[in-house]
Amino acid sequence: MKRLFYIFRLSFFVLLISCSSNGRTWQRIQQSGTLRVGLDPTYPPFAQLTADGYEGIDIDLAQALAADLGLTAEFAPFSYDGLYDALATGQVDVLISALVVEPDKSRDFAYSQPYFNAGELLILPVDSPVTKMADLNGRTLAVELGARGHVEATVWARRLPDLTILPFDTPDGALTAVSDGTADAAVIDAISGRLFLKTNPHLKIAGEPVTVEPYALVVRTEDAVLLENLNASLEEMMGDGRFDQIIWSQFAK
Repeated sequence: MKRLFYIFRLSFFVLLISCSSNGRTWQRIQQSGTLRVGLDPTYPPFAQLTADGYEGIDIDLAQALAADLGLTAEFAPFSYDGLYDALATGQVDVLISALVVEPDKSRDFAYSQPYFNAGELLILPVDSPVTKMADLNGRTLAVELGARGHVEATVWARRLPDLTILPFDTPDGALTAVSDGTADAAVIDAISGRLFLKTNPHLKIAGEPVTVEPYALVVRTEDAVLLENLNASLEEMMGDGRFDQIIWSQFAK
């Protein structure tokens, strides 16, 4: 009984310490009035440094989230490889930098609900009868050489014996092939595809995304209260239209 009591008491104190730690970061942020945001400013249209300062989807999103929480966003630039280290060492409170959800990092970091799917899209002429990957038999599919879309196309080529894969060195090369009629369709990442469509209205996205590659905000695992507040604000922005305005204004034709 004494041993059980000791284990219970120890577990209780661990729980108390954990709860205290969970809220400590959020309390500090509220007291300072500043949300410290880590980002890699070399990835337009999500983040880039211009003569006027930081610009992009993640910049607008961070500022909107901070404002919704009664805070001011303060940006700290890092290389892509240094982002998680910056968060782990407390240099920033959150990463908002077009980061893909990585389950193997879940021991030390926690992700918000996804805010963008950067997966592969099927892009083709607006008058094409194709609506999905399964319709591509007997057609030519342009891809970026070695990219995830190329891998996905190879998988489909095993199912569709008359599918021809046409690789290009760049996403724009593959999309240009569709634009000029060299290829019937292209499978390209959502960012490159949507940016290309801005100046090529004769092309369209067919159906649902071919693959899923979710972007999310990242906090330290122990900062559950901060994550809860960020998720609540993100969900509210998605519901009232503010989120759509931030995301799709960068891809609007």
